[in-house]
Amino acid sequence: MKTRVLKGTLPDPASHRCLVVPLYEGEVELSATARRTDQSSGGWISELLRSREFEGKHLQLELLHAGDSGSGQRVVLVGLGKRCDFNLDRVRGAYAKAAQFIRSSNVLSFSTALDFGPPPASIGDLAEAVVEGTILGNYQFTPYKTVKKEEIRHLREMAIVVDSRQIPAVREAASRAEILCRAVCLARDMVSAPANEMTPSDMAERAVAAARGRGIAVKVLNEKKMEKLGMNALLGVANGSKQPPRFIILEYRGGRKNDKPLVLVGKGLTFDSGGISLKPAEKMDEMKSDMSGGAAVICTIMAATDLKLPVNLIGLVPATENMPGGRALKPGDILKSLSGQTIEVVNTDAEGRLILADALTYAGRYKPAAIIDLATLTGACVVALGDYVAGMLGTDDTLKGRIRKAADFTGEKVWELPLWEEYDEQIKSDIADVKNAGGRSAGTITAAAFLKKFVGDFPWVHLDIAGPAWLGKDRPYIPKGASGVGVRLLVRLLRTWNSAAC
Repeated sequence: MKTRVLKGTLPDPASHRCLVVPLYEGEVELSATARRTDQSSGGWISELLRSREFEGKHLQLELLHAGDSGSGQRVVLVGLGKRCDFNLDRVRGAYAKAAQFIRSSNVLSFSTALDFGPPPASIGDLAEAVVEGTILGNYQFTPYKTVKKEEIRHLREMAIVVDSRQIPAVREAASRAEILCRAVCLARDMVSAPANEMTPSDMAERAVAAARGRGIAVKVLNEKKMEKLGMNALLGVANGSKQPPRFIILEYRGGRKNDKPLVLVGKGLTFDSGGISLKPAEKMDEMKSDMSGGAAVICTIMAATDLKLPVNLIGLVPATENMPGGRALKPGDILKSLSGQTIEVVNTDAEGRLILADALTYAGRYKPAAIIDLATLTGACVVALGDYVAGMLGTDDTLKGRIRKAADFTGEKVWELPLWEEYDEQIKSDIADVKNAGGRSAGTITAAAFLKKFVGDFPWVHLDIAGPAWLGKDRPYIPKGASGVGVRLLVRLLRTWNSAAC
């Protein structure tokens, strides 16, 4: 979808055949754009508000026709909710729903103005939110559709009409939003792809493709190289599959030469059957999404490069399947990890932390400023926080605060869980240095306690995205299925990484 930024005022039936007009709940006084639209429609907006047929509740929609009978101009009213509850995520949601409604009406373009009354946010932030909501809300995963494919509709264009003084800032913001949405949509595509077409090798190829032409250095380690390094925890998980594992390394150097890099680690389980500790059949098909963290890392680095962010970044993605083959890990096996620590495997379905253990140890080779990992790690996190919230645990309060602030801006919710030393007792092994599962109690926390043992002394935060990575029903700008969670949050963090105010 193309975004244009135009100088002018709305409405103009000759130039803008479909308008989106946002309105607050409970406010009869109209914005300048709404007033002009009201006049062109013969006072329909005022009448709808007076009769309370349209109240401006968040995500409420109403279609009306403006202008003379020959103009054919459509106006879509969309509710923002009460002004006192305004935030950028409500803007994203409102424009997503409006754009979906327009697309369903077989209209493939629309115009709007950034007319939200007294500035509730900067013009750039408002423009980004409008573009993000529109593009992300209209995402569709359709490469495998063959029946009636010609009936699938895609929005072609959105025009944002602004005062001439605002054009440079809005164009820049719209460009940023398009870059970000492209990265999120690629992450959604990767996660949505079936596991037979998103093997570890396929995932590595996607990383290479994302790096091509962007100045991102990429290296992919095969089994022999991992074996030589001593990545036996990762290789142990991979043993049960005929698909060879890959360890993907991405490097982007946008900061100063001597700046320590931020290392992003993403879990890349391209399919998780549970191994010998086999998962239930119900919803096992969704386990293709167990590489959501890895997809987020690849796409974040792609976006950071396109945005030319002044940071040094390393992306690490351990990619493998977890299958119950003849060479698969067995409960009771012991692995010697890259760190040298030994791990007793008491549950082969707690495999994500095994591959992350080697990746986190490898991250220490870069002497990083900080390490952040993203992983669909535990069902316990979904039980604790639900489908829409990522669990956050870590060793550095400043880093956690920065992530929380970025999440507040993007609307990708995080909630901190404790990581006290007492939880280490649950993962003590009688015959090895540590065991890979600590039982049902505090499952998310004990998983993070396990990861902590492989981080070293570097500032570190773990984000358990098991809930929000794959959604069972639509949200305003996140269609059912793969969400691309983590990309917007991490990019926002990186955009403010060098800011003392963050």
